[in-house]
Amino acid sequence: MSSRRALTAAALLACALVTACGGGDDDDPTDTPPPVPKPSQFPQAGDKTLAQLRTGLGRGGPVLAPSVSQLVAGQRNRFGFGLFTRERGQIADAQVAVYVAKAGGGEAQGPFVARWESLEVEPEYQSRQTAADPNAAKSVYVAELPLGEPGRYEVLGIAKLDERLVAATSASPAIPVLSRSEDQIPRPGEAAPRIHTPTEADAGGDLSSIDTRLPPADMHANDFADVLGKKPIVLLFATPQLCQSRVCGPVVDIAEQVRSDDYDGVEFIHMEVFNDNQVEKGIRPQLVAYGLQSEPWLFTVDRNGRVAARLEGAFSEREMRAAIEKATGG
Repeated sequence: MSSRRALTAAALLACALVTACGGGDDDDPTDTPPPVPKPSQFPQAGDKTLAQLRTGLGRGGPVLAPSVSQLVAGQRNRFGFGLFTRERGQIADAQVAVYVAKAGGGEAQGPFVARWESLEVEPEYQSRQTAADPNAAKSVYVAELPLGEPGRYEVLGIAKLDERLVAATSASPAIPVLSRSEDQIPRPGEAAPRIHTPTEADAGGDLSSIDTRLPPADMHANDFADVLGKKPIVLLFATPQLCQSRVCGPVVDIAEQVRSDDYDGVEFIHMEVFNDNQVEKGIRPQLVAYGLQSEPWLFTVDRNGRVAARLEGAFSEREMRAAIEKATGG
């Protein structure tokens, strides 16, 4: 495992450990999102540091667990995260804003308010893993972060809980913000790397060899290389059984639900992450071709073979449909 892979795994494992220990506020999840707050409801960054912003806030606040491993300078970045109590229960009904600063005491930027996105699907599209896991992710918060310079950035959340503003400490010490030249993952507008993805025919009847979901997803009919440049494609790198961030199962469920709804002209392809579905054997060459070091990742590709959208980590049905529309022109 490369040092970058190890760092990414550690960050995602922090998220997994937060969600893995049971209990909490998501025992009765709701599909009714909290209203998106206004920036004026939170302290202005001014010329303060993150440490100065924490001053005066309520103690014992929640943990903010990022679901992304990297951001890119010079653009607005989708920053997905979960919010958890100190008792490791998911918080799905808070109003929250995010602040960022260069690691080591840089000047803070923010507040960047977050919206709430549901990861729920109808029961018939829920995998056995998701259904059996009481701690599977059920929602995600998303903020848009405009970051001007590359470097390592610290993140602070401020959440409104019980009419109090409390600090939400990030489970990841710092997140790398890359320059565009350092970003090796295909971006919108770039040609999608041609990769071969295993199909039902390749599996010879053993779909478990190419899909850890129970039951396997219906997204293995065609090889990505055979349909690239011929039709719009949804390409989802995820491993429901082995996912370190515990969001792969829910997002594959979302893809199954979306696939069933009048997308006849779009090819849906699910690609597993680890060789022979064993973590110790490392990631599959298809992920290497896309420069991926974490999971899950979603790419939509237009009929000309160019990336239309990319999403890292947890995403909602609404976000997935918006990514497909970018590929289809819908």
